[in-house]
Amino acid sequence: MATVLGFVLGALWYGPLFGKRWMTAVGMTMEQIRQECNPAMTYGATFVLGLVASYVFGLYLGPNPGRAFSIVAGAAAGLCWVATALATNYLFEGRPAVLIAINGGYHAVRFTFIGLAFGLLG
Repeated sequence: MATVLGFVLGALWYGPLFGKRWMTAVGMTMEQIRQECNPAMTYGATFVLGLVASYVFGLYLGPNPGRAFSIVAGAAAGLCWVATALATNYLFEGRPAVLIAINGGYHAVRFTFIGLAFGLLG
């Protein structure tokens, strides 16, 4: 469930919400993405990586985590671990701040959703 939520969020985040700004920030056009991206490999690998992230985060939360704790822990993991790690790399790579905000924001919300899923199922 957590991985599926991440996929739905990604479709919205990198589609209608921030897709055009993201493409501008990474310097790609939709045509380039269509030509250079292997959808089966990209989405398949992304799904497997999402499963790994969700599973390991579930191990971190432990058995029967409270709903509030799971949500806050997810937000903290996404914002304080993932987004800050991305920001560190992006700063050294000279990438635009908007890319830090888009990608970091996605992972902050994604991990919040992962926490929500565990909180609801836990």
